[in-house]
Amino acid sequence: MSSSTDTPTTPSATDRRHWITLVVVGLAQLMVVLDATVVNIALPSAQADLGFSDGQRQWIITAYSLAFGSLLLLGGRLSDLIGRKRTFIIGLIGFALASALGGAAPTFEVLVATRALQGVFGALLAPTALAVLTTTFTIPKERARAFGVFGAIAGAGGAVGLLLGGILTEWLDWRWNLYINVFIAAFALVGAFLYVPHISRSGPRPKLDVPGTLLISGGLFGLVYGFSNAETDGWDSPFTWGMLAAAAVLIAGFVFWQTQASHPLLPLQIVLDRNRGAAYLSVMIAGAGMFGIFLFVTYYLQLTLNYTPIQTGLAFLPMIAMLVLAAQLGTNIFVPRFGPKVLVPIGMTLGVVAMIWLTLLDATSTYAAHVMPPLMLMGFAMGTIMPASMQTATLGVDRHFAGVASAMVNTSQQVGGSIGTALLNTLAATAMADYLVAHAPVTPEVGVDAALASYATAYWWGAGFFAVGAVLSALLFRRRGQGLSLSHGTSSSGEGSAETDQPSVIAH
Repeated sequence: MSSSTDTPTTPSATDRRHWITLVVVGLAQLMVVLDATVVNIALPSAQADLGFSDGQRQWIITAYSLAFGSLLLLGGRLSDLIGRKRTFIIGLIGFALASALGGAAPTFEVLVATRALQGVFGALLAPTALAVLTTTFTIPKERARAFGVFGAIAGAGGAVGLLLGGILTEWLDWRWNLYINVFIAAFALVGAFLYVPHISRSGPRPKLDVPGTLLISGGLFGLVYGFSNAETDGWDSPFTWGMLAAAAVLIAGFVFWQTQASHPLLPLQIVLDRNRGAAYLSVMIAGAGMFGIFLFVTYYLQLTLNYTPIQTGLAFLPMIAMLVLAAQLGTNIFVPRFGPKVLVPIGMTLGVVAMIWLTLLDATSTYAAHVMPPLMLMGFAMGTIMPASMQTATLGVDRHFAGVASAMVNTSQQVGGSIGTALLNTLAATAMADYLVAHAPVTPEVGVDAALASYATAYWWGAGFFAVGAVLSALLFRRRGQGLSLSHGTSSSGEGSAETDQPSVIAH
């Protein structure tokens, strides 16, 4: 099998083209991550404008996550098969057009359809962006810096989306939360045409694993839909469990088929390597835990402390600053020296502390003294976890499978976010209901206390997610110096993967 999409390795990884490529893929990643949260703040305005019900509202979010989550592995594999530059450009153009259509949507139905279309092209764009980065930066020091930037974007994008969503909604119109993607995509598109190289394929074109694609796309769709349905209809809904059961059967069928297929969509040795498996689990657990921050701290700031959307977004800026700082320190200094086996458990432990700290918030808490410190600690935790996990997840993978290995990173984050949202929302709602029953009659003060109790429950469970992540990452990641097993042999072009003694290195 030969690849048409690999960025050629040159002796000088500091070449200006590489760093412009990082800016281009960073813009694409930011656009995709932003869209998971930027629309949330615009929902009330969109609902008032288009006149849809509270029950319909969740579909503005769910339509995007369903299409995005279920098609990620297909998108990653397509980038391996038809070329990363071509796939990247198609994804950018499609995402921009879908965003423009969504911004101009005259009805609720059109808005939902365009959100689903955004998810389809996002599933092409996100794994391709990471694959381009993986195959562009191969010199250890430059690779570390690049993944530090990319990991910071992946971790901070949600918080940036909250801020940007508040600014656009208050100062312009809710539709600009979608239109903004057109401008971001335009800059990225120019950079992609000029600086992302295209390599002609040599050798026979590999085939797409159609049965595997159908099985995993259906399985991921059922998984995301099942957890989304649990969020709205509860865990006692037969439809929730039906979708989750169907997802389990389809995913099990996919795993079996991958052992039989001549051209597997996801060669199992990619995920069965201990380091990569640990990296995917870490990204998923961190994604689940992070929703306890973005979702419930947003509720707390707006409903309890009466912050405006812009004030709420600004409140997350110190968290973003700490995330960026930790990402740069980790990838440039600590990960090469200590490896993910040390760094990721430390990040997870900091996440536990930050979540427990947030349980102390009450109606009299102030931002500077009580909210900002745990947010900053959580930012440092995520900046420690994400870059180390992301570069380890794609390290040592044969270039022919860089796209699908990168897609697994996005899939892990998406599934983790879906699970976290459904579980934490359900647990928080149950805690609020129990509190109200136990403290009848319900007064405004009791209502405030019930909300605080629900938030605290979510934070405690978020702390549990991070605690599990700390244990698993400490057990599963190899010690520095033990290297990675190869996903595949040497490519036909003579460029294969090589084992490395530290997670920030690819040798050729």
